[in-house]
This record gives sequence, structure tokens and C-alpha cells, in this order.
Amino acid sequence: MSIFDQKVIKYEMKPLSSLEKVFPNETPVYRMECQMLSGLWGETVSFQVAYTGDFVMRERLDVRVVSELAEHVHVRTVEMVPVGRATNGIVDDNYLKTTSGLYPDLLKDLKDGKVIVYSRQWRSLWVDVDITNEIPAGEYEIELQLIKEGEVVCSAKQKVTVIGTELPKLDIMHTEWMHADCLADYYHVEVFSEEHWKLLENYFQEYVKRDCNMMLTPLFTSPLDTAIGLERTTCQLIDVEVKDGEYVFGFAKLKRWIDLCKKCGIEYFEMSHLFSQWGAKYAPKVVATVNGKKEKIFGWHTPAVGEYTKFLESFLPQLTAKLRKWEIADVTYFHISDEPREEHLESYKAAKESLGNMLGGFHTFDALSSYEFYRHGLIDKPVPGNNEIEEFLANGLTDMWTYYCTGQFYEVSNRFMSMPSARNRIYGVQLYKYKIIGVLHWGYNFYNSQYSIEHINPYEVTDAAGAFPSGDPFLVYPGENGQPEESLRMMVHDEAMTDLRALKLLESLTSREHVMELIEGNLPEPLTFKRYPKSDMYLIQLRDRVNREIKELTAERK
Repeated sequence: MSIFDQKVIKYEMKPLSSLEKVFPNETPVYRMECQMLSGLWGETVSFQVAYTGDFVMRERLDVRVVSELAEHVHVRTVEMVPVGRATNGIVDDNYLKTTSGLYPDLLKDLKDGKVIVYSRQWRSLWVDVDITNEIPAGEYEIELQLIKEGEVVCSAKQKVTVIGTELPKLDIMHTEWMHADCLADYYHVEVFSEEHWKLLENYFQEYVKRDCNMMLTPLFTSPLDTAIGLERTTCQLIDVEVKDGEYVFGFAKLKRWIDLCKKCGIEYFEMSHLFSQWGAKYAPKVVATVNGKKEKIFGWHTPAVGEYTKFLESFLPQLTAKLRKWEIADVTYFHISDEPREEHLESYKAAKESLGNMLGGFHTFDALSSYEFYRHGLIDKPVPGNNEIEEFLANGLTDMWTYYCTGQFYEVSNRFMSMPSARNRIYGVQLYKYKIIGVLHWGYNFYNSQYSIEHINPYEVTDAAGAFPSGDPFLVYPGENGQPEESLRMMVHDEAMTDLRALKLLESLTSREHVMELIEGNLPEPLTFKRYPKSDMYLIQLRDRVNREIKELTAERK
């Protein structure tokens, strides 16, 4: 008898928490202490089911959901993606792996309701339960079955408790930089064509669904992650014409952008950076119609201060007037230059001073690491990295923002594919403790190599062509039919935001002191941005305790 004639020996499934990462050659461990799952109306709760089969080749089996909540359950496969650069070389003791290879990250909808079971490899199904207020409070069971030729060959069960209380919306600002040019480049559509606007709407909707509420708005082509002398695809919302030596502006596309953002649920707007990255030495790329032809009138060839200043003196008063007319001035923030370092203090200062009072009444904020920029009064809202925020806090700053990116790789929370998911989710608890009012990340959908030298396929290249640890450049993948495909990291990051929302709800029912006791009461030292519990169980049991208390307290008030 040929080995291909052998029958299946066994199938196996295990329920897992959303914080596990299942690798093909590692047997996942069922941890009952991590399987408490509950949620409030208005959130998505997630878990995983790992599966494998012991046979010769692979099989395609049907997946069936058996539950009263079946219509609220969304099942996806967790697909492996290539990781070239896993770390920045220096690592702490809180990484899963440090080597190149295949890592679980991409979440894909089932094709025809089927899943591929790989012989002697572990994979997982990602299960979302959208808890709406249509679902009565109570405990429900969800069973996932693998079906072969009409017969159930394996199954796994997970209990979910629905709490009949509405989760309040996120009350901090949350921006993940949307790169509109990358969508046009990947899908091969003209920038701001009707096809592009449809893509933007698809991505905006997913963005808002996952607790992002502030949108980076490309007034002019983003002066981010671009090599000096090179260009990103032109993507500017402002029409510019040079006429008789004067600048004439059109705001129609900007208005359409803002209206679309509002339609999708965006609450805050951040205007793209007015000067080049890393020091504000140059103007961004600006294209204008000159004598009937499109020309690049500003860019790397243009100093930040000079003719570009005259341009801004004409443009910014008209822009701010529009923002006030459209009634979004109070929720609009301006960037000067991204990630200036201390050696850029003078060039940043010159650029900022060239603006005079043109941005009077508006917030300015930038991702930066040096406290000196704030001490010199150059920035209204500094956004320090979570590895450098302690100096700002020690100096008594309140209403703080924070961010992380490739540079925040040691000790602090982040979301590289090589990191455990708990390191991603702990962020919500940290934001709560330090009363952070805004979080920023540069890579929602950056599909270029570092410095935008070339476009990349994010399904094949996840590290910006070897520049950054995989997981830093983007959170969503560009799926078929113009629809974004989410990542495991996106969902866990959303869990961090819902944790924050739940903590604030409990505080409103009790006190901040009570919530902090839940967070730190059983810890040997205070939680900080660099020292925090690293186990999945801590986060899962904390959220379970918070939810149970919300349930009890709201029941008393009914």
C-alpha cells in the first residue's frame, strides 16, 4: 500500500487566547487560565483555535460555527508571512524569536468556508465576536468544528460572557499614519481618481472600526521617509497655481477628504508636515500649475526659509480660514517636522519662527525625543517615544502624547512580529496609568522600502526592504477588490484600546484609585513604560476582573 493511501490518524484543535502566536513547528499549549473571555456591548472580542492533522499531505476541510451567536462570529485564518528583519539587533528578554522566518500575522477570510489543514503543522483560526447591544447579556458557547465529507472530525469550544453595558468610545486621540500615495501605488490607480477615493473610503472605514480617530491629511506630498533628492508619488490635496507672481489655491479636494473622513467617523485631523523630516531644513514637494504646465515649485531644492515662507504666508491664512468655516479648527493639529533630533534645534527653530503667528490658535505637535524642543517653546504638544517619555513626565508635563516605532525596541511596548502579543496589548494599561491623551504611529500602510526608494509588495516584504523589524511599517495588508486585510497585530492593538476604554468606564463607576489598585495591587513594583507584567494571564485576568466589576456595578444601578 502506498503511503498516499493511508487514512488520517487524527485531527486536533485547541482553544487559545488572542495573545498566542502559533508557529507551525511548535505545539501550542492550552492554558485554561487564559481562556476567560467577556466583552461589553460595542466591542469585538477575539480568541483563537489552533488546529493540526497527522497525515501525509494537506486537506481542505469545512469550518462550521455552532453557537447562538453564530451570526456575530467572524472566522479568519492566521497566515504566515515572511520576516526578513526580526529585530534591531539589540534585544531584551521579551521577544518570541530573533531570527528570520515565517511568522503568524495576516488574517484572511475563509475561502468557501474551508480551511487548509497542513500535515503535522500547527496553524490557527482567528475568531472575532462582534458584541452588539442586540445580544442579551449572558454566557454563550461557541464551538468551531472541522468537517470532512459531512462528518465532524474535530472541534473546540470557547465560552464568551456578554455584559449588558455599553463600552464608551475611545476618548483619546489615536492616529496611525495613512499613506494615501501607497494605496494608489499598490493598486495602480491615479491619485485622487474616483478609484482612489473608493480605496480611501474602504481603508478609512476599517481604520475607524479599530479605534483610530485622527487622520493624517496630505495637504502636499508627505515629506516622510523620503531619501534626500528622491520623491514619493505626488499626492497633494491642495491645487496650486502660480498666476502673475501670486499663488492661487483650490481647496475642493481637501473638502472632499474631510467630508469623507467625517462620513467614516474620523473626529480629529492632523495636517501633513509643513517642512522636511529630520530637521525641517527643506520645503515639502509642492506641485503647481505654472503657465499651463505642472511644475515642482518646492522640494529638496528649496530651503525651508525663503520663497517657501512667502508661499506659506499666502497659503496658511486661507487654509485656517477654511478650517474654521468647516468647523474643524478645534480638532485640527499641525505638524512642523517629523522626528527632529537635538542637532536640528536651530533649523527647526528657524522653520517654526518663519511661521510667525500664522498658526495662532492651533495646536502644533511632532514626534520627537529631545525635551529641549519643548523647553525652548518650539512645540505645543511634544510626542516623545515611550522609551523617552519619562523625562517629559519628570518635568511635570501633563496632557501627554506618546508614540513608538522602529526605535522603541528595548524594554518598552511595541508590536513587532517577533514580540509577544502581550507586549502590544499592555500599551492600553500604560496609557491609562499615565493619562496619555494621544498616541501616534507612523505606519498604518507604508508599502515602500525605507526612504521610499522603491515600492514593495507587503505580502512578500514586511520590513521595508530590510530596514525595520517586520511589523513596524504597516498594520493592514492591501487585499483584493480594494479591501484592507487586517493583521493579528491590528486586532491586539485594538484590544489595548478597548482595555483603556473599559478601565475608564470602571473608573467612572468607582475611582481612579480603585482601578490603579486592580492594575498594580498584586505587582511587586509600580507599572511603568519600561517595567510591566509580561504574561498573557495578567492582561486577560485584569480585563476579566474589570468586566466583572462593571457588570456588578451597573446591575446595582438598574
